[in-house]
This record gives sequence, C-alpha cells and structure tokens, in this order.
Amino acid sequence: MEIKEKDLEKAPSLDISVVVPLYNEDESLPELYAWIERVMKANGFSFEVIFVNDGSTDRSWEVIEELQEKSPYVKGIKFRRNYGKSPALFCGFERAQGRVVITMDADLQDSPDEIPELYRMITEEGYDLVSGWKQKRYDPLSKTIPTKLFNATARKVSGIHNLHDFNCGLKAYRSEVVKNIEVYGEMHRYIPYLAKNAGFKRIGEKVVQHQARKYGVTKFGLDRFVNGYLDLLSLWFLSRFGVKPMHIFGLLGTLMFMLGFIAVCVVGGTKLYALSVGEPARLVTDSPYFYLSLVGMILGTQLFLTGFVAELVTRNSPERNKYQIEKEI
Repeated sequence: MEIKEKDLEKAPSLDISVVVPLYNEDESLPELYAWIERVMKANGFSFEVIFVNDGSTDRSWEVIEELQEKSPYVKGIKFRRNYGKSPALFCGFERAQGRVVITMDADLQDSPDEIPELYRMITEEGYDLVSGWKQKRYDPLSKTIPTKLFNATARKVSGIHNLHDFNCGLKAYRSEVVKNIEVYGEMHRYIPYLAKNAGFKRIGEKVVQHQARKYGVTKFGLDRFVNGYLDLLSLWFLSRFGVKPMHIFGLLGTLMFMLGFIAVCVVGGTKLYALSVGEPARLVTDSPYFYLSLVGMILGTQLFLTGFVAELVTRNSPERNKYQIEKEI
C-alpha cells in the first residue's frame, strides 16, 4: 500500500515517550531519569522523557534544565502555577512523539523496569492501553481501604471489570489513544474510561512493583476520594447523555409531571365523588397531597425545560458530530 506524505508526517518518530507529571520532586528527578535512560538503552529503544513541571515551588525546573543540558532525550514543560495532574498529562500527551506513550509518577514509586513489558503488550499483544496494578502496596490502611472501594465503584460504573487499580500512575498507551482523548479537570483517574468511550476497548492490566516513597511527601489527601466519586458521576452522565440530554431530563420531567397531574386528579376526583353522594368534603387546599402534586408538576416542567435548553446548547457544540474514525480509504 502506498504511504502518503501526510501519513508520514503523522507517524510517531520514536518508540517510546515517557510523560512524567511532577510537583515539588526535585530530589527524585535525577535518579528517576538515570533509571529510565538505563532501561531504554539496555533495550535499544528510541525515546524521549517529557517532564511536566506543574508549578513546583522547589528546584524541580532547575533540575529539569540541568538534565536537558546533559541529555538530548529530555524535554520539559513548565506551568506558571499548579494546575493539577490532568492538565499536566494533557500537555504531555500533546507533545509526545512516541508510538507508545508511558506515564509514570516522579516520586520513584513507579519502576521504569516495567517499561519493556508494557511496550511489548502494546506492540505485540495489540492492547490500546495497559494499566499497572500495584497489587502489593506500601501505603497505610487509611489510603488502601478507600482505594479498594473507589476502584470497585469505578469498575461497576465504567464496565471495565478487568482493572483493579484505575488510579495507578504507571500506564502505557498506543499513540492514537492519547491523541484522541481529552484529559481535563481531575479525570486522570479515569483515563481507561475515557479511552473506552473514545472507542479504544482493548484495555489490559499488568501487575507492577510498588516501591515505598524515597523522597518528599505525597501530594494527595483524602479529599481526592470525594472528588473522584463526583468526577466518576460526571463522566458517566456525560458519556450516557452528553449529546442527548433530553433523553434523561425529558424522561424524568415527563414522569414527574404525569405523577403530579394524576395525583391532582385523584384529589379533585375524591372531592367530586364525596359531593355527588352527599357526604361532607373538605377543601382541596386542605389536603397536603394537593401541594405535593403541584410541586411534582412544577418540578416536572422545570426538568423538561432543562432538557430542552440543554438540547439547544449541545446542538451548537462543535463536538456534537465529532466521531472516532479508525480508518478511511
């Protein structure tokens, strides 16, 4: 098959791009890069290491500059302030030139020795994405127990039942995956779910070594679990109803309005029946069910109008007719 010039321009020029988001990890960076470089050269990979400095207040950027002066494989991105891990990954993915993209944390808890096998699983076994599973963790119970609950919920909601650790920083991707997903907010926890929604369904897992933190302190608190559940709910809703909001709001609004309307008819009908047989009947407005019925009808109308307005918004969205096309001839 003839290869077009535009296809050559788009083709990845390296075997591996390693994207490392970091925040205040100046002590670990030299050791981490030396380890990555040693593994890459031992396996004959062409590679690049993209350090994304997420607004660090220590010497992290100075260390990256020093590494770049010594090695042509080092690239760096510096944010003016701390934006978070997802924006760091997004910018790293945009600039990655490898046919396989590896992400790992900068705290030395992810082992670069896992890279060759992750690369093989992508290139030889045909996976779109391979996520690490830190089966044996060196974390306190206050972190491991919420993590297990979080991952169980993520498996149930996403439908990706073969992953045990959605939040593991050590992952491998085909280049096409990272170029066709948008990682924003704090959605880095759900990149497998984002990939699945984009049509990349060959998602695998590999047990990886988890190492105790050697330098610094963790940058994540317990609030990430609360935010994680909220992000998961948002992602589920957007994946199901992002381009068809009327299907959910219109359905709920119609059901609530009809229930309220039927309840009003029952209240009114009860009084008319009592009057027709000569029994005393109290005022309709004396019944609490009358007000509950009105509330139901009002809420139903509001939900329906919300769906209608949401449809108008999505109709003008530039993403409305953006689809993942795998091949075109």
